[in-house]
Amino acid sequence: METPLREPTFLILTALAGEPLHGYGLIAEVDRLSEGRIALRPGTLYGALDRLTDAGLVDVDREETVDGRLRRYYRLSAPGATLLTEETERMRRNVEAASSRLSLRVNPAGGLA
Repeated sequence: METPLREPTFLILTALAGEPLHGYGLIAEVDRLSEGRIALRPGTLYGALDRLTDAGLVDVDREETVDGRLRRYYRLSAPGATLLTEETERMRRNVEAASSRLSLRVNPAGGLA
């Protein structure tokens, strides 16, 4: 899997870091985590889950039948957790660098110089 991760991929992995989720639960959690900025469609989500599963970053946790329909739950794998940790740290360092640079530009009135 290439890094940096695209934001939807990062958010899918982040959502699965909490607990196993099924498709609709993932869509809702990504929406919540992104404060509505990322609205995954089912086709996009399941394509991403297939790629993440093939890459070993996500595993199928379990399947159950609800109202006659198969519901598959996914969980973050150990390699997925490692990648998410590394990507989170990379982004944290970037935020620190940007914040540091921006703090140098703040003028006494509170705006940017």
